Amino acid sequence: MNKKLLTLPLLAAAACQNKQAQIQAQNNDEKPNVIIIYADDLGFGDLPQYGGLHNQTPNVQRLVDRGIRFTNVHAVASTSTPSRYALLTGEYAFRRPNTDIAAGNAAMIIQPGQFTMADMFKSEGYTTCALGKWHLGLGDKTGEQDWNAPLPAALGDLGFDYHYIMAATADRVPCVFIENGKVVNWDPEAPIEVDYQKNFEGEPTGRNNPELLYNLKSSHGHDNSIVNGIGRIGFMKGGGKALWKDENIADSIAVHAVKFINENKDKPFFMYLATNDVHVPRFPNERFRGKSIMGLRGEAILSFDWTVGQVLDALEAAGIADNTLIVLSSDNGPVVDDGYIDQAEELLNGHSPTGPLRGGKYSTFEGGTVVPAIVSWPARVKHGGESDVLMSQIDWMRSLGALIGATMPRNAAPDSYDRLGNLLGEDDTDRPWVLEQALNHALSIRTKEWKYIEPSNGVARMATTKIETGYLKAPQLYDMTNPDEQINQAETHPQMVTDFEVLLQKIRNSQYAETLE
Repeated sequence: MNKKLLTLPLLAAAACQNKQAQIQAQNNDEKPNVIIIYADDLGFGDLPQYGGLHNQTPNVQRLVDRGIRFTNVHAVASTSTPSRYALLTGEYAFRRPNTDIAAGNAAMIIQPGQFTMADMFKSEGYTTCALGKWHLGLGDKTGEQDWNAPLPAALGDLGFDYHYIMAATADRVPCVFIENGKVVNWDPEAPIEVDYQKNFEGEPTGRNNPELLYNLKSSHGHDNSIVNGIGRIGFMKGGGKALWKDENIADSIAVHAVKFINENKDKPFFMYLATNDVHVPRFPNERFRGKSIMGLRGEAILSFDWTVGQVLDALEAAGIADNTLIVLSSDNGPVVDDGYIDQAEELLNGHSPTGPLRGGKYSTFEGGTVVPAIVSWPARVKHGGESDVLMSQIDWMRSLGALIGATMPRNAAPDSYDRLGNLLGEDDTDRPWVLEQALNHALSIRTKEWKYIEPSNGVARMATTKIETGYLKAPQLYDMTNPDEQINQAETHPQMVTDFEVLLQKIRNSQYAETLE
């Protein structure tokens, strides 16, 4: 095992080359529509299809019944911004400065000159859109956006023909939707100002005016500006008619998804649909209230399932469901108390958002990056399938590019690997390893059998979220035939630790991507 570790990628590449060629030969002339449904903070164990308790998600089940349920898929990072960056660019976020959790007034992290997944689809004649949570920055300079005018840099510069997005997250200002680079329902009588350093004179905050938090109160942080009776991160003034209502966020996103499907049903399209569920603040529509014994967090999962149903119903009504490839997944693992008093911890009632995995969002442990993943394409993918093939979201860009026959520029998607056969359930060859990044930038390498976590600094457990971080000043090595990551075997397998360290250094130096090519 130790001697073969570094050669595994080359062996796997050679082994799957013929299979990939066969898959390409099977592609018909009619290119499928492609939709990525990207949940927010949805844990590996949150859905009943993955052992989750108490909630029913019949629309997610519709995808499972007509597709493949994967059980060993990894987001690239255990936090949102780096995961989304890697998914849409095919590049590990640690290679790009300022890819930590982005503020709402961050400048564009993906540069207009980068070749994105949207560029890739657009180059092959697809109409492209991004809907929902963005969290990858807007405008050309951090903190200098004029939210009262068209933004000089937005998603149209990244290959998206249309976008209707939240600038960052629901718990961060500005609390408005952006459509094609402009604030939706902009109110000239309430011009928008945003600052992440200081408050605006005379504006109430959750910290100083907790009596104004009539919808949700803060448990830790999230006590700056108040919008819709909920404290946020960052300071905001104005907005007026443009301010969103948290209970209507899912509906707003779903309405625009259905509209885009209907307007583009006669031509191939790519939709990046990033929902707000299950991220805080959890404040779903009234129709979901009281429908889950897990309270607001459980109701947010029901809201996510409803959005999935809206998309599926629209595809079926348009007559294009069979030739639409849907990939459903999540950006990182779950967190229960992430800043609001919503009884998410008290009402778990035996439910484990990470399933059997240790850690969670922010963590180096598997609970931070192992996510649900379901792929449905009725015309092509085997119905009702299951797969434990080792897969990383970093590969989805080149895999989907191979599917549509896209030509990739020389330096595009440098860390992405064509694993189309894995994605379609037509090749069960495991990816040799996947890379994982934690909140503190610690990197891990996971093979099918082993996981190595590099030494790093930080607390062992977060005081606020109570999540085990996995941060340790010594190397960690776990036998993943038991996924609980409880017994560190680094001292008993020193050569394997050395092999992983060498491989990790090669990845950091970009040597691995060059070797693959």
